[in-house]
Amino acid sequence: MPSLFRRKSADLVDEAVTSVTPEETAERPRGYTPAKGRETPKRPTAGRRPAGPTRPLTKEEDRERRRQLRAEAASEFRREGGPRDRGPERLLARNVVDSRRTVGTWFFGGALIVLVGSNAAMPPLVRLISNVLWGALALGVVVDSVLICRKISKLVRERFPKTDQRMGSLFLYAVMRSITFRRMRAPAPQVKLGDKV
Repeated sequence: MPSLFRRKSADLVDEAVTSVTPEETAERPRGYTPAKGRETPKRPTAGRRPAGPTRPLTKEEDRERRRQLRAEAASEFRREGGPRDRGPERLLARNVVDSRRTVGTWFFGGALIVLVGSNAAMPPLVRLISNVLWGALALGVVVDSVLICRKISKLVRERFPKTDQRMGSLFLYAVMRSITFRRMRAPAPQVKLGDKV
């Protein structure tokens, strides 16, 4: 006795060979999945990413590629800086610092001399001179930092009256730049010494 719910084999064959017309494909939503027995429509090749390299890189090639990427990233950072260096107020602070000679650039060299001179094996006169030099350097950095901060504050108020930049972080940014050697500053200085900002 034939089953009531079984489909005829002829119907299955007809359904399997039914082709999909272009009009049907255009009307369907993007996530449409065709029913069983129908041909799956081909994906368009446009917009696909090109295939990667056909062969894996050797250790030397991979090392060279990584070294080149690191060099490019370092030169970009040296040229443009990082996220903390962005904004017109930060650029102004950098230009103020870079346009003048700062005591801070001599601070680390002086600190090394003080470290050697304050050794217990040194004569008392050398130790006294080292301590005086240390105090003079510290006082010079403080005075220089105050002058830089005052100039930055004045220029920011004049040029950016509606700024939302916190002045404390801007001052700290400028002071940290002022105690860094000029050649090691990032982003690189865009103004020469003595230029008017």
